[in-house]
Amino acid sequence: MINFFMSKKLFVGNLPFSLTNEKLEEIFSAIGKVLSVNIVIDRMTQRSRGFGFVEYETDEDAQNAIAQLNGNDMDGRQIVVKEALPRPESVK
Repeated sequence: MINFFMSKKLFVGNLPFSLTNEKLEEIFSAIGKVLSVNIVIDRMTQRSRGFGFVEYETDEDAQNAIAQLNGNDMDGRQIVVKEALPRPESVK
């Protein structure tokens, strides 16, 4: 049996607006190997929209992050951590 790992992207919601990509990566790296972190920024205001995405190297790390961090308090906000849904196809 061939065993290979696929990366897993997580949605992280209800983030404090002051949180940086670096701090989010630091928090999630304590659980496993993080490949990427992206807090979504509003184009008009250039401020955080309060959610982002974290991509782990393995599904196991992603599942551990969901179990350990979902519902945790971060600067007075209860964060949401769950599997990211696939991006919908663009309508033409």
